[in-house]
Amino acid sequence: MTNHNQWLFRQQLSVVTLTKILLDPFVAVLVLIGCTVYFDEPFRGPYPILALIVFTLTFPGKWPEVTLRAFWNEVVMPWFFLSGLILLFGYSTGYLDWFPPNLVMAWMLATPVAMWVAHRVVRKILPRLLLLEGGRRRAIVVGAGHLGTELRGRFANDSALGVDVVGFFDDRTLDRTELVDPNKLLGKLADIPDYVNRNGIDLVYITLPMAAQPRTLGLLDALRDTTTSVYFVPDIFVSDLIQARVDHIHGMPVVALTETPTLGVSGIGKRISDVVIASLILLMIWPLLLILAAGVKLSSPGPVIFKQRRYGLDGQQILVYKFRSMRVCDAGAVIKQAGRCDPRITRFGAFIRRTSLDELPQFINVLQGRMSVVGPRPHAVAHNEQYRKLIKGYMLRHKVKPGITGWAQVNGLRGETETLDKMRARVQYDIDYMRNWSLVFDLMIIGKTLAVVWRDQNAY
Repeated sequence: MTNHNQWLFRQQLSVVTLTKILLDPFVAVLVLIGCTVYFDEPFRGPYPILALIVFTLTFPGKWPEVTLRAFWNEVVMPWFFLSGLILLFGYSTGYLDWFPPNLVMAWMLATPVAMWVAHRVVRKILPRLLLLEGGRRRAIVVGAGHLGTELRGRFANDSALGVDVVGFFDDRTLDRTELVDPNKLLGKLADIPDYVNRNGIDLVYITLPMAAQPRTLGLLDALRDTTTSVYFVPDIFVSDLIQARVDHIHGMPVVALTETPTLGVSGIGKRISDVVIASLILLMIWPLLLILAAGVKLSSPGPVIFKQRRYGLDGQQILVYKFRSMRVCDAGAVIKQAGRCDPRITRFGAFIRRTSLDELPQFINVLQGRMSVVGPRPHAVAHNEQYRKLIKGYMLRHKVKPGITGWAQVNGLRGETETLDKMRARVQYDIDYMRNWSLVFDLMIIGKTLAVVWRDQNAY
């Protein structure tokens, strides 16, 4: 006998959704093919390999809001960061010699322009694509609380979804809901089956709280006498979700609320990128490492490398390396954060801290597998024990490996966090990073870091 539950969470990609996620990768590859034709280069040998790499790294494509600013931030900037990484890798390995420089430059500059044009054109033809799926569909929302109105707002902000919300049904009176327009409250839950049949409703979205399970089950039974499609929107979104997704274990549904973004294939991809980037950087900067080591040794007595225990992945303690910048090495139960004009910092130490050169030995930690190039910055064990008691969700930042740089650091939260509010903000940026992680996002942070370290005054 077939277990019907095993099909429960099979994703169904619509034509519109498929178009959105394939648009950018296809445009990047098509522009590359166009450049080979223009420069009279045969599309064989290294070109299909480059096309496959670019398709993989740009998939799935982005679908930003209809503003130039949003397109620049979500499509153009990631493309230039990706292009920079390709150039760096190609130059370091000699792979770049296979391609004419004019062709590479033309391709990298023409692609974001072509993507902008493609996005504009596709937005114009989306209504026709919707016709392939039966046209626009009429929906009602069960539950006029925050979750229901938020869902209605998301449908209203993206017409490409092809859903028109007719109104809401709720057993509460209007003043106890979050509706402003009384005409949008169409009735009570008992009225739904008859309304659906009489008004040709295609979709029913149930946004009732989990505590209302008996009412939800009763509604589902009543809707069996209709042909409408029913969706349940759980109120789990009151939680701090990280990489939330729906899965199944041999047909049994499970919902992941908090999961590491680097699980499985994603983790392998991040580890490969970490090893490649760290290896290339260490090969390029080893003379600088020797100079810095000599500077630390001459500036004050003591070891060149400062080793400190910090929390890593899953809250496990790791040893983190830095060039020593202080006259003392605090690693006990109580550690004072470095502050401006801190007397413990040597003159040379102030220079390497201000320019973040003291962090360079951590690329060795990356090769060891203790750290990542990008991730939440590791804090001293004493600071972790202090802040985990004061900040809700603090330990969630340890669902990934700590990084040499991070999303918080490129958003102005680099250096001392002298107030609890600053630490809360840093933790929130770390959680946002995990929630939105991708390899392209990592590349963006690396690029922004290069600009930040030279103009930021918050490190000392």
